[in-house]
Amino acid sequence: MRTITSLLDEYGESHQNHTNKLIHWICVPIIFWSITALLWSVKFSEVMGIQLNLAIIAMLLVWIYYIRLSINLAFGMLIFIFLCFGLSYFIENQFGTETLVYTAIIVFFLAWVGQFYGHKVEGKKPSFIKDKQFLMIGPA
Repeated sequence: MRTITSLLDEYGESHQNHTNKLIHWICVPIIFWSITALLWSVKFSEVMGIQLNLAIIAMLLVWIYYIRLSINLAFGMLIFIFLCFGLSYFIENQFGTETLVYTAIIVFFLAWVGQFYGHKVEGKKPSFIKDKQFLMIGPA
């Protein structure tokens, strides 16, 4: 497994343009949240008073991936994961699961449009085209 430093360095090679960097600082967390929100809407049974959903299971696996790369990074991502959970919980409880799902789909689509525009400005292909692992490095 490659180190977090080498992965971030390689990821950074296709993110040099100021506009592209700014777009990524905005769009990548939004995409991460939208995926979390969609997974949040897939419910399982309640365990010990906690409503399990696909987001909890998926993000546990994501967090394990980040732990293998860097403990410090993993704790930072854990905070962000809980913020994503909190936002998803809030939207679902205030407006319903359907609103959460539709909002996440629209946000996901618009944020990816932004991402591809940023790479057009950059003049380089997104890193994940070369290696799918960069889909996990982007949020880091």
